[in-house]
Amino acid sequence: MQFLADGDFVGVSFWIVSVAMIASTVFFLYEGMNVKREWRLSLLIAGLVTLVAGVHYAYMRDYWVINQATPIVYRYIDWLITVPLLMIEFYIILKAVGASVSSGSFMRLLGGTLVMLIFGYLGEAGVMNSTIAFWLGMVGWAIIIYEIFAGEASKAAAANESVKSAFNYMRLIVLVGWAIYPVGYVMGYMMGGVDEGSLNLVYNLADFVNKILFGLIIWNLAYNDSAEGKH
Repeated sequence: MQFLADGDFVGVSFWIVSVAMIASTVFFLYEGMNVKREWRLSLLIAGLVTLVAGVHYAYMRDYWVINQATPIVYRYIDWLITVPLLMIEFYIILKAVGASVSSGSFMRLLGGTLVMLIFGYLGEAGVMNSTIAFWLGMVGWAIIIYEIFAGEASKAAAANESVKSAFNYMRLIVLVGWAIYPVGYVMGYMMGGVDEGSLNLVYNLADFVNKILFGLIIWNLAYNDSAEGKH
């Protein structure tokens, strides 16, 4: 058995993220009991996202400490579960406030997510040309960006004052926070300018912000809406 060594900042980042994900799970599930019934599914999904990520980070943390490496398949197992759940949240919060949004919006968000992840993995795993895979994956991200900034989901949020502010913050996370992943991909797999340790630090930071902060925005929306309903 090996323990975390002094100066292993990548290992420290794995520890911090794994513990933060577990703590966030407890928070989201507990708070889910204190909000209106319409919001409980959203907070349950937020808790599931951090729970799945916490389990994976605990495993990747131990693997890193022993091997000083992280097989890319571990990250994509995590992302294949958690990222679609995050995208579904856009649809669920709109439904929670009674906004008019069709199942087509749900399918576009889910489809774009799967395209982005599948081609991202094929490129990083070396199954297909990394450049071609990158641009195909970016098509999936573009579908998501269009839907939440100009598509049906965006229009439904703009017409509903109670969810508009939180929706704006959530989509900024997808636009700005998620940009960290393709930047890391380009530098690590297309330019060869980032070592595995640095790439893990980048991905760890991105997951910390994009999953936990995303859930906190939903919690804040649910909490405020539930508090208003009590008056």
